[in-house]
Amino acid sequence: MTHHETNHAPGDPLSTQNTVLSTGASMMQTFGPIKSICAHLNALHVYASDPRRCVEANHYCSHVNEDVRQCIIYDSAEANARLIGVEYMVSPRVFASLHESEKRLWHSHVFEVKSGMLIMPAPTHPLTSALWETAETKEMETIVGWYGKTYHFWQVDRGDPLPLGPPELMVSITAPSQLDLDAAMKARDPKFHVDYMHKAKLREHIPEPALDPAADDVWKEEAR
Repeated sequence: MTHHETNHAPGDPLSTQNTVLSTGASMMQTFGPIKSICAHLNALHVYASDPRRCVEANHYCSHVNEDVRQCIIYDSAEANARLIGVEYMVSPRVFASLHESEKRLWHSHVFEVKSGMLIMPAPTHPLTSALWETAETKEMETIVGWYGKTYHFWQVDRGDPLPLGPPELMVSITAPSQLDLDAAMKARDPKFHVDYMHKAKLREHIPEPALDPAADDVWKEEAR
């Protein structure tokens, strides 16, 4: 049997019937949870099971409340992107309330913020760029102290045609020695018309918070 592939997954292109039905449904239904998404963040995630592997992650996030956020993660920012995972983010206050064994599943965002790797892709209109960078930097002042718990279901970096196997715990980069950042950002930055080193310069004033020692456990295991 011949298997067709569409959008890097097995299956035929969307039929005319489904295209019409999808268009009609999108006009009539409310999609409340999706409409609550208020931020697009882009960074790299590393596999806890193999820290040599990393993958680009486009987070589309909403607020559960003032101390909890939830993000749907896609492999790109294109309309045909594949949903590859989820991330939950909590404030330092909530993180401090977690059990020590639970904390080891969570990662920090300090290096992502301070290195310029973590960005909020912006509209490309030149009149908005300065205002957007100001807003983005302000948001980074908050995120720098938050913790994230991330699982990926679809290992697109190894070419999986579908979400195969168990979910993979993902972590963040916490030091420059863990990744060739220049090479990674040369592949990422042109997509969003940004320069990660410029972002890092804008964030020099952001203080590095004291992190809970139980976080980022994967890298501590690597060092042992």
